[in-house]
Amino acid sequence: MITTDFVPGSPCWLDLGAPDVEAATAFYRAVFGWQAEPHGGQGAGGYTLFRLDGKAVGAVGPLTEAGARSAWTLYFHTSDADASLQAVERAGGSVRVPPAEVGAEDGRFARLTDPQGAEFAVWEPARYPGVEAADGPGTLVWTELYTTDPAAAQTFYKSVFGWGTQDMPLPGGGGTYTLLTPAGCSEERMHGGLMGVPADLLGPGGKPYWHPVFGCQDCDATVGLATGNGGTLSMGPETAEGVGRLAVCTDPSGAEFVVLTPEGTL
Repeated sequence: MITTDFVPGSPCWLDLGAPDVEAATAFYRAVFGWQAEPHGGQGAGGYTLFRLDGKAVGAVGPLTEAGARSAWTLYFHTSDADASLQAVERAGGSVRVPPAEVGAEDGRFARLTDPQGAEFAVWEPARYPGVEAADGPGTLVWTELYTTDPAAAQTFYKSVFGWGTQDMPLPGGGGTYTLLTPAGCSEERMHGGLMGVPADLLGPGGKPYWHPVFGCQDCDATVGLATGNGGTLSMGPETAEGVGRLAVCTDPSGAEFVVLTPEGTL
């Protein structure tokens, strides 16, 4: 469960880097019913907040890093962005963007990369804690890492965030899926998972990556909205026992996300 009472290491924000912010905004508005609001008085095409029923659920902004492709970035809560940066470097990761202020009093972020190449970020809040709604339709319900070396990834993220891990076998002998929980929290606070994926199945460059899972009331209908508005379907929809009905989608600019109708709501 992803909640909005953030603790160290829990997911707290997400944003999309897009080559065309207005086009991306139109796509996600059509798929999830999100409203869009330019942040900090920026004009069209600048950093834009996504809201659902008035509550912030994420954002989209222009690509800012050299060579970046369109993708969602997941942010994890930290009380000290500088300390998190140092922990990442000690554990063999790298820093893409060092800690920087957002606005006058919103908070600080840093963009980081794990040793296998998966990109993520940390958020040290001040006035702005993070997403205002989660764990429901149209909001972030889970985070997931596809990596070429799950054992090394576990070691890295445990070192940086202290996450608890729990392995579970995938159906049909498909390997192991590792559940992730913020340090010191109960299983009810599990926020994501990681799994090993061969490099040749990871897309361009075979680089590991994080992606968000968004809740929805009807997986098949949401997939229809995604494909009907220029997105593509990569996997599913399929029903996973104990999880729900899910599908992997890609938006028109190539950013991957998952939609999930949790079991019990089908």
